[in-house]
Amino acid sequence: MTLPLNRILQGDCIDVLNSLPENSVDLIFADPPYNLQLQNDLFRPDLSKVDAVNNGWDKFSSFAAYDSFTMDWLRAARRVLKDTGTIWVIGSYHNIYRVGAVMQDLGYWILNDVVWLKTNPMPNFRGVRFTNAHEILLWAQKEQGAKYTFNHKAMKALNDDLQMRSDWVIPLATGKERLKTNGTKAHPTQKPEALLYRVILSSTNPNDVVLDPFFGSGTTGAIAKKLGRNFIGIERDKKYIKVAQKRIAAITSAPAEALDLPEKRNQARVPFGALLENGMLKAGQKLTYAKGKREAIILANGHLKCGNIIGSIHTVARELSNAPANGWEMWFYSERGKLKPINDLREKYRKKLKVTG
Repeated sequence: MTLPLNRILQGDCIDVLNSLPENSVDLIFADPPYNLQLQNDLFRPDLSKVDAVNNGWDKFSSFAAYDSFTMDWLRAARRVLKDTGTIWVIGSYHNIYRVGAVMQDLGYWILNDVVWLKTNPMPNFRGVRFTNAHEILLWAQKEQGAKYTFNHKAMKALNDDLQMRSDWVIPLATGKERLKTNGTKAHPTQKPEALLYRVILSSTNPNDVVLDPFFGSGTTGAIAKKLGRNFIGIERDKKYIKVAQKRIAAITSAPAEALDLPEKRNQARVPFGALLENGMLKAGQKLTYAKGKREAIILANGHLKCGNIIGSIHTVARELSNAPANGWEMWFYSERGKLKPINDLREKYRKKLKVTG
């Protein structure tokens, strides 16, 4: 069976998951029912009714019934996930701890829990509890120790070149982003696009397959298309499918050149000595240090000599700056009277490896 890429499949998520090929998808994002256990309608202080989640799909007869449902869909999801794949599941205090336990029982290995901090949470109108201002995402791999995708550099770049933390401050989907049908919310639990942008950019590569078994209003599909990924949605409510299809049809994918974000860890490692061996630099040639006018001589073994300091490009740079330093970014060679970073030569050598490899 070929994968039904970029389609929304109507039906029960467990039945549909079990009909898909094994080991076929790269990422699963799941926003399952939270089992909120609401007993009565909620009202604001002015007695207006709160538009809370009271849909039938969120109601279960008991915790045991919810646990059984969770076990069934997570087992079916694990079957279709590639051995190198990962899964994200979002929830609140009502369900996420039960979900996490089931995931571990089924053999998933949890990599992170991420806290989504809402900048604009719904207040606790009755004033009997703290305002619930966060939700939790569990990120897990199918097989402990397997290779999986994590675009660390992309996440760092997205965060002003600071390592991305596990607390994500993102507002709820409101205003123009909030989908509406006849003036009312098209879906009660629509997730913000910013949330899915981080999930998909961090955990997949272009053309990967992202599956969402609780597709709802289609946020996962919209962001997958925007980022050049394929999606598969599963949704049983025709009303939500119609909303999602219209939404995704209006999305334009980013051009391929904008999605080529190579992770340094996935690039071929190039030792500095390879530049000497291949004639791109020469023993005895001088390199200029980025800070100040210090120069170093390249030795025949690939080390640098700067005064009394001898060592690798990184060691000598660290000694000169008295701080951690990446030598590829700190040393410059001269070409036709202009100083250029030695990292340019490394990239040229990598391209040569690709051509001849």
